[in-house]
Amino acid sequence: MNKNYYAILMAGGVGSRFWPVSTVDFPKQFHDMLGTGDTLIQKTFSRLAKLIPAENIFILTNEKYNNLVLEQLPMVKQEQVLLEPAMRNTAPCILYASLKIQKQNPDALMVVAPSDHWIEDEDEFTQNLKQCFDFCNSENALMTLGIQPTFPNTGFGYIEFDKTDSNPIKKVNQFREKPDYETAKSFLASGNFLWNGGIFIWSAKAITQAFSEFQPIMNNLFVRGLDRLNTSAERDFINDNYAGAENISIDYAILEKANNVYVLPATFDWNDLGTWGSLHEKLDKDENKNAVVNATVVLENASNNIIRANNKKTIVIDGLNDYIIVDKDDVLLIYPKSKEQDIKKIVSKL
Repeated sequence: MNKNYYAILMAGGVGSRFWPVSTVDFPKQFHDMLGTGDTLIQKTFSRLAKLIPAENIFILTNEKYNNLVLEQLPMVKQEQVLLEPAMRNTAPCILYASLKIQKQNPDALMVVAPSDHWIEDEDEFTQNLKQCFDFCNSENALMTLGIQPTFPNTGFGYIEFDKTDSNPIKKVNQFREKPDYETAKSFLASGNFLWNGGIFIWSAKAITQAFSEFQPIMNNLFVRGLDRLNTSAERDFINDNYAGAENISIDYAILEKANNVYVLPATFDWNDLGTWGSLHEKLDKDENKNAVVNATVVLENASNNIIRANNKKTIVIDGLNDYIIVDKDDVLLIYPKSKEQDIKKIVSKL
């Protein structure tokens, strides 16, 4: 194992579109969403540990999930769990983790990855990641793994790369916001657009340099406590200063400003598991395209539904098509799949 390889696992989100299974107290990354026997964060950790020493994998999460992380990843030490005292999007937490890693190992190469995505071919993922590490080891580059689009998805941001670049790793022209349907169709037709899957690779040196150039105020905030990082004084420094950082994503803060951004079109199957519908795609289904997790079902005139319960509860359905049916504790959700993006709004109402 290469001691210079590190990972930052992003595990602070709430996944509110997966309500009522995913809640503020117990978000989706800590659930076995696919019924595989492993939670999403456990799957992600073991995938990364094929290439990266386990002690070099840091988990970025909210203070309230500290115990969940340690329970589900017993091989992780407390100092590998970086706790955000306030929600400030992805840029501040990536800067915090990057400075900490750089102080520990100035030659570090790191991957930043979401903890709740699904990747089919893990060997292919490992190959792609190794290719990116090799590139970032020799070049001053900020890299991302772009996902080959399979349909004009309006729920993802896109990465536009240079059409004329014949290298396997392409120069990024620009990041594009979530498009409307017609724009997404034109992206697919032009052939040089990839989905932004939120997986980033760079050297500690390249990313800290980019922060000092493009986010000097945020950079100064954290660099002030550099001597306290990786010491017993780190926690107090972060608690006192973290909330003062701007609430901004890594895409806006760095990647849309830098001109040394590259993308490798990924060769593995990927799903962001962002909604019940995207989970439905990945689960085994019956001949009427119904996907069932942890439930015993009797189905008549029912198709294209996702049905989930606790403890193999018996659920009888007649005449429902394209629905999300989730029974959890004191909540029963029966909701059209076509409106799954609105589940977030219901959660905020409740």
